[in-house]
Amino acid sequence: MNIQQLEYLIAVDKFKHFGNAAQACFITQPTLSAMIQKFEEELDVKIFDRTTHPIRTTDVGAQLIIEAKKVVDAINELKTKANDLNNVLAGNLNLGIIPTVSGSILPSEIFDFLKNHPKIQLNVKEMTTDNIIKALKSGELDAGIISTPYTAADEFYHDFLFNEELMLYSAEISDEQKEDSFVIPEKIDVHKVWLLEEGNCLRTQFENICELRENTVAPKNLEFVASNITTLVQLVDKLGGISILPELAIDQLSDRQKEKVKRFRKPFPYREISMIYYKPTYKQKILDEMIQFIADSLKTKLNFNENPNEFTVIKPQ
Repeated sequence: MNIQQLEYLIAVDKFKHFGNAAQACFITQPTLSAMIQKFEEELDVKIFDRTTHPIRTTDVGAQLIIEAKKVVDAINELKTKANDLNNVLAGNLNLGIIPTVSGSILPSEIFDFLKNHPKIQLNVKEMTTDNIIKALKSGELDAGIISTPYTAADEFYHDFLFNEELMLYSAEISDEQKEDSFVIPEKIDVHKVWLLEEGNCLRTQFENICELRENTVAPKNLEFVASNITTLVQLVDKLGGISILPELAIDQLSDRQKEKVKRFRKPFPYREISMIYYKPTYKQKILDEMIQFIADSLKTKLNFNENPNEFTVIKPQ
């Protein structure tokens, strides 16, 4: 019996499929299957019922996998402790990020953090807030980056990352707006708004800023909602209308596109972004270092930090 066999057991139990589990463990399916069979023979138990589809974990197997997870966690904690003693930041971290944040901080702050700590293996997934919460509870994720405050996330630990202004992106700026640097929410034509799909917190935040109605700029034979900010920008550019963009996304626009960005009237709307996790774990030092790095990197980049009194938070639900 060895640690790899335990990891293979946990993977098959998670995916209920030998092929998918082998792919996640970066080995061939025959090797994984042989290792699990050897484990079963050594303990004289049947962990998985291979006759069902998807594969079913037996009652005895379920109890043993609970213990296997404890052993794997303990070994990982031992490795982390050794790294701490050697002053080395290392280990695996599974992180979920909402799509409207990942495009801004993943290729910059997080990549820079990993360059500074090459022994960290970071696995990142773009997920909606609700899916991040579910994955944290199931143990699929170690932490998530979401917009807060969020009622369903109250049971988790929260560490603040940054405050980000919400801005208007419009292809149709009125003559009055051209002369003014700011937009009054009540004067927005809410019939021409492009939104992200349901379940995306940025959609709810725009709905909280303005009273929104059906989009009338879309072709009559088109029913479409976007899943990411890039698509929103393209829709506004090609079909007209307006949308909302988080401040960090502005840096990714062309100079011509940046001319279509307008700030709302004071108090400026903003959203709060935080790291959430289920409980302090042996990965806490990695989380603490990443949180501090992201927060420090963005301190001088965001409008909120210049004068917080001019802003008002827009909740994501």
